[in-house]
Amino acid sequence: MEKTGVMICGHGSRDEEAIAEFDAMARGLARRLPAYEVASGYLEFARPTIREGLDQLASRGVKRILALPAMLFAAGHVKNDIPWELNSFAAENPGIQMECGRDLAIDTRLLAAARARIEEAESVVASAIPREDTLLLVVGRGTNDPDANSNISKIARMLWEGMGFGWAEAAFSGVAHPRVEAGLERAVRLGFARIVVFPYFLFTGVLVKRIYAETDAVATRHPETAFLKAKYLSDHPLVLETFADRLDEIAKGENAMNCLLCKYREQVIGYEQDQGKPQAGHHHHVRGIGTGHSHDHDHDHDDDHGHGHDHAHDHDHGHAHERDRGDDQGMARKRRAFGAD
Repeated sequence: MEKTGVMICGHGSRDEEAIAEFDAMARGLARRLPAYEVASGYLEFARPTIREGLDQLASRGVKRILALPAMLFAAGHVKNDIPWELNSFAAENPGIQMECGRDLAIDTRLLAAARARIEEAESVVASAIPREDTLLLVVGRGTNDPDANSNISKIARMLWEGMGFGWAEAAFSGVAHPRVEAGLERAVRLGFARIVVFPYFLFTGVLVKRIYAETDAVATRHPETAFLKAKYLSDHPLVLETFADRLDEIAKGENAMNCLLCKYREQVIGYEQDQGKPQAGHHHHVRGIGTGHSHDHDHDHDDDHGHGHDHAHDHDHGHAHERDRGDDQGMARKRRAFGAD
């Protein structure tokens, strides 16, 4: 019987606690998938790299690999960097079938997990400030992809209305605006008794810790306002359930991303120059260099990073050798396999 493997594709971090949390999530997901060979890897900093994880699966005799991006939204990493890694491996291993799932995206289960994290934070505070007197600040990573950034605003709105907060705002840890400190200062000026800060992140790391530190700094300047820091999503059971569902989508052929507002495919206002840019990987200089803080590059880039991620986003995630020979059938097959059509 042909072996099928699952490759969990993480971003990576200099923060060892973040890597430990990702590894715990990967182990939890592996326990839910006893029928598959499971490996995980990272785009940058930590080991194993994605390529090393793919090699592990190949060494176990896997002939079909289902790749799961451990990413909340489809910005540069999901649209560009991970497919580049997978395509590079597939071009060198033509006997292995490669298929890629989509990002976690906006999902009712993730919204429920977000609600649970916010309610956990509220439950440990003795003071009873009603939600109508509370502002919710949802903090996203921030990218140079406006479609991905807009998802944070939508999540903020849905949590605002669904949980009955008096107001909600969105802010970003980098790349996009407003940044965390500016967002907090603006929130204070709106005059609510309490501000709940919720980082819409999967794992801890340098950025989440920075968000909490900036919240503490603003709270010190504004003692008249109560500040509450909610935990990020982490390995909430509903997060694992959503990952498992993304895997099921691959099996059913329902793994297509929403491309309607993709700046690499369409001419999006303010990003017209990005349409049709070539796909290329952008993490060579930090791939597998290790965790810790010896690496002095802040690496504040798009999608969990801030530099532009060029991508020929006709959503042809096919192998280079198929594109070169003009194999329309092969291109169509790979477009379906990588969730493009």
